[in-house]
Amino acid sequence: MTKAELVEQVSASTGVSKSHTALIVDGLLDAVCRVLSEGRHLEIRGFGTFKVRERRARRARNPRSGDEVMVPAKLVPVFKPSKELKNEVLEGAVAPQTAEV
Repeated sequence: MTKAELVEQVSASTGVSKSHTALIVDGLLDAVCRVLSEGRHLEIRGFGTFKVRERRARRARNPRSGDEVMVPAKLVPVFKPSKELKNEVLEGAVAPQTAEV
């Protein structure tokens, strides 16, 4: 789903115009980015938690040359889904089809 599709779906379910819905979605995404860039976490009950984690420095290998390269430590955003979201996904998941032989 793209951001435009999300705006369209929320607009249809709430009755709010697409332009106002787009402003709200953009505001939410900006707020999430701002909180994470400040190094804080954002918890949305029933949905999940957005956090920033430090990834340690490590040695990696250049696949083209085979040379060993040091990758510096960096901060990465992570998302941990809530139990409610995990259960919703499990209940909505379609069982894999079994192949008939």
